[in-house]
Amino acid sequence: MKYDRELLLLGKKRNDVLTLHEVQQYGLDSYDDADYVSLYGLAPADWFAMGIRVLGRTAVECTRDRLAAAIASDVARVAADAKAGSHLVIDPFAGSGNTLYWLLRHLPGAVGVAFENDDSVFRLTSSNMALLGLPIRVFDIDFEHGLEHIAAAQDQLVVAFIAPPWGRALDPETGLDLSRTEPPVEMIVDRLVSRFQHAKLLCVVQVHERLKPAPVAQVASRFDWTGLKTYDFNRPGQNHGIFLGSKRWTPTQA
Repeated sequence: MKYDRELLLLGKKRNDVLTLHEVQQYGLDSYDDADYVSLYGLAPADWFAMGIRVLGRTAVECTRDRLAAAIASDVARVAADAKAGSHLVIDPFAGSGNTLYWLLRHLPGAVGVAFENDDSVFRLTSSNMALLGLPIRVFDIDFEHGLEHIAAAQDQLVVAFIAPPWGRALDPETGLDLSRTEPPVEMIVDRLVSRFQHAKLLCVVQVHERLKPAPVAQVASRFDWTGLKTYDFNRPGQNHGIFLGSKRWTPTQA
């Protein structure tokens, strides 16, 4: 049995809590790296020994340490230009919570809020956060209803990490279609822009190196400034990146 994206995300291992062997086998079979699914600054053997667990789909959809740390570093560099008094970091689709973990490390003093309406993922992620003693609030609610209870201070920069489940939005030939994520990225951005009408906003959308251009253009039209970066950490055709969009301010160093 090959432990790949098809098996863990879309196949019979999707809702299984993975063993350490399975986590490492996924890394070996897909990326020739048993430690590929490193989370919270820990290799799989180390986080597993602490009692941390992930579902099959979370192992695929999580943003592993190397990528999450790079994203957080770039976000912090851009966010510094906003000259905000503080940062409110929101992850509408928490999953493992690893990107939020790294964003808070690179934005000292930031408040982190995450939403996860999948009961199984929520239970595991909440348990993992508790085991790590992380100051991250994860709510068992969908992001649309969750945002109704979140307010930004006047001097805060709202940083939103947008990584909804890709499902079948990623086509191996045509690339990632942001209009087919679950829910579509465009809808998520509209909700954030509407909710935080009086705050500076920085949206960080996790993307793939292959992108369908029309949906990206639709998302970009929502912002005052946009940027795009790919991280060459995997084989060609397997790399991820970020799309950045700012609203009600423009980075000067970007």
